[in-house]
Amino acid sequence: MLNYIWGGMLLIGIVYAFFTGNMEAVSAAALEYAEAAVSLCITMAGIMGVWVGLMEIAQRAGLVKVLTRKMDRVITFLFPDIPQGHVSRNHISMNLVANILGLGWACTPAGLLAMESLSKLNEKKDTATSAMCGFLILNISSLQLIPINMIAYRSQYGSNNPTAIILPAILATMCSTFAAVLYIRAAYRREKRC
Repeated sequence: MLNYIWGGMLLIGIVYAFFTGNMEAVSAAALEYAEAAVSLCITMAGIMGVWVGLMEIAQRAGLVKVLTRKMDRVITFLFPDIPQGHVSRNHISMNLVANILGLGWACTPAGLLAMESLSKLNEKKDTATSAMCGFLILNISSLQLIPINMIAYRSQYGSNNPTAIILPAILATMCSTFAAVLYIRAAYRREKRC
């Protein structure tokens, strides 16, 4: 559906530019922003490569296991139906740590592995469990202490102070994460009643 919306908007813009005599400006802008998009992708690929590599090193060095143990109470509080020692706890911990550090792209592999391992605990394969839904909501809320991706975007586009986004990002993501935690706990309480 979204493809049709974007396609329709592009088509309307091109038709409008044609009838108003602005096709040359549209062509110039398309070329200029295509170059900017490629440049941004290269920059972000480099940043993502560094942070995904660091997360892999942390995992192999045993740091992830230490962080998982430190986060065990949090995971038990948020996801009481995930058994102790289950592999999904490691993946959830890695995902949460990457999110907290603002490594949105680096947390994706851990998030996918967490969902895959949570699906193995699911008896009803056509319905998501409370843990799966809760993890998805928590992942989307994305508490971030250092919004590295946003700093990179702002730097790429010439911001005078790319790090000015840190405090607003912390406040906004704290609110969204708090709302996610409230929802997760309420969902578990409602599930117990049923």
